[in-house]
Amino acid sequence: MEAKTERSELTLQAIVDTALQMAIDEGLESLSIGELAKRLALSKSGVFSRVGSREALQLAVIQEYDRRFLQAVFTPAMREPRGLPRLNAIMQLWIKRAGDLAQGNGCLYCAGAFEYDDREGPVRDQLLDGVQRWRAALRRTVQQAIEAGHLAPEVDPVQMVFEMDALFTGLLRDARFLRDPHAPARAWTAWQRLLRASQPQPAKP
Repeated sequence: MEAKTERSELTLQAIVDTALQMAIDEGLESLSIGELAKRLALSKSGVFSRVGSREALQLAVIQEYDRRFLQAVFTPAMREPRGLPRLNAIMQLWIKRAGDLAQGNGCLYCAGAFEYDDREGPVRDQLLDGVQRWRAALRRTVQQAIEAGHLAPEVDPVQMVFEMDALFTGLLRDARFLRDPHAPARAWTAWQRLLRASQPQPAKP
């Protein structure tokens, strides 16, 4: 029984892994039980018994993407000291992940935002929840940098996070659609410019 359970869990993980890559490559709406069964050489009933409905599969994919994204970007950055070192680490990891075309690390949140901007339902709600939690984490990190004196006290965390996110969205378009190999370097330059504008200015003599 234990071996059967382990095989079932491995099969479920293989289903979610394959579905996640499909969603990144082709969009969440591309997901179907039949196509997954074909790609994994499983029966449709075998896939359905593990993931349930198509919508349940989409939700599982978003949850898995969220877990991997945080593991790749947020968790390592938390090892850095509060303030600017942590904020810089987040941006460095975020930019590196987006610019690494070989790894197929597209952003499900960015793609999903356009795919579901005018739709309602659980899939949109799940995407929205992930984006809002990520932005809240960024705002906390910016606020900590202000409290540490690394950023000017007049910096608006909401505005800064908006600009960080806009920078990242521009990077994704240039790196993936325009296939510009210099896009990550340009994004890092833009981030450094934003930082300089947000840091305390020396008092004039």
